Amino acid sequence: MLEGKYNEKCDLWSIGVILYIMLSGKPPFYGKTDKEILQKVIVGRYSLTGDLWKRRSDDVKNLIQCLMEKDVKKRLTATQALKHPWIMRKVHSEFDV
Repeated sequence: MLEGKYNEKCDLWSIGVILYIMLSGKPPFYGKTDKEILQKVIVGRYSLTGDLWKRRSDDVKNLIQCLMEKDVKKRLTATQALKHPWIMRKVHSEFDV
């Protein structure tokens, strides 16, 4: 989207960012100014390490990585994301009584 091209894959990236924030309580890209944040978004580096992320499953970290994949062609589609093991486990555990 930063390059002026928008499609549904931008939404999947945003879902990855939101999931990251929900699980960590902070954004994946930090900066003191909007320009600094945008530069970090363009580079695309974020961390899934540290004490907080040690308590998160490898599956959810993989989902975040797949959703926030910088290469749009490699990024998950919505259908693929819905079939991801972390999502499938959450859906099935919701309905187990």
